[in-house]
Amino acid sequence: MASCCENNCAIEKLRERQRGTLKAVLVINAVMFVVIVGGAVYGKSTALLSDSLDNLGDALTYGLSLYAVSKEAATKAKVALFKGSLILIGACVVLAQIIQRLIEPVLPSYEIMGIFSLAGLAANSLCLFLLWKHRNEDINMSSVWECSRNDIASNLSVFITAGAVWYFESGWADIVVASCLVMLLLNSSFRVIRSALKEINYSKI
Repeated sequence: MASCCENNCAIEKLRERQRGTLKAVLVINAVMFVVIVGGAVYGKSTALLSDSLDNLGDALTYGLSLYAVSKEAATKAKVALFKGSLILIGACVVLAQIIQRLIEPVLPSYEIMGIFSLAGLAANSLCLFLLWKHRNEDINMSSVWECSRNDIASNLSVFITAGAVWYFESGWADIVVASCLVMLLLNSSFRVIRSALKEINYSKI
């Protein structure tokens, strides 16, 4: 009886730690979405827009993860499946923006890209640090970790792109990097969706 009580207490403590972390990263990403999307529109950068959509997707992801903390494995898997779908939608939005830039080329502001990508990198590094200890706890938290890790790569890519736009005085670097980020998002979404479907099928056995 005592052993059962101890197990329940340990599980509840774990869930409380997960909730605390998810609330923190949710706030960080919601704020950064507003900040970076403003920079993307002002700086006319497709790569920076991709970065901002990453933050929006993450904010939604963390909110869903917060809901799923105390749920059963099957529910967590379904939430993870939805997260994977959100990442996929984000990739499609950026792809549409790339097509528009190919039709109507513009020269993005490398100053804005550089400043906002560094701000995003700082915020997402903090999120990654907070989520590190939770990355292998369950599919809910591992999918959150996956999203956060993508953000670091996205921020670094946008910063490098800003340098390329400045050096070559061309918007092509912005389009090329945005295309690479689309591939990263697609790969991540497929991995999360595949893991979620596997977990859902396993829970039915």
